Amino acid sequence: MSTAACPFCAIAAGEAPAAIVADDGVVLAFLDLRQAVPGHVLVAPHRHAPDLYALAPDEAAGAMGMAQRVALALRAELDPAGLNLWQSNGRAAGQEVFHFHLHVQPRRVGDGLLRVYPDGAPRSATTGELDAMAEALRTHLRG
Repeated sequence: MSTAACPFCAIAAGEAPAAIVADDGVVLAFLDLRQAVPGHVLVAPHRHAPDLYALAPDEAAGAMGMAQRVALALRAELDPAGLNLWQSNGRAAGQEVFHFHLHVQPRRVGDGLLRVYPDGAPRSATTGELDAMAEALRTHLRG
């Protein structure tokens, strides 16, 4: 994908401005232009991968390692009451930029960001439902 078509590729290539927090050559972290909360950082691989499914294992590991480093820096700088790691795949999940990225968001009590269950807590699954899903997933992990 051309860097002109993907804003995160343009940032990774140094063709678009960004407030870079860290860059290890595989993944980089930069401040989101839209600061949902102060200190909102994005972590993305240099290589264009549209979503989690397209990441190479070293990119996935690198992204999580970078997210942890950023989280520790945010804790040292801002001492937030909590922290979210947020990642979306596909339009149905709310993905807006189709280049894999993690949101690292320091949280304050009552900041109003990211209410996961707008209609209250989801129903509890039965043991049978959970066991059936676990077995179905294990068949894919064995192959």
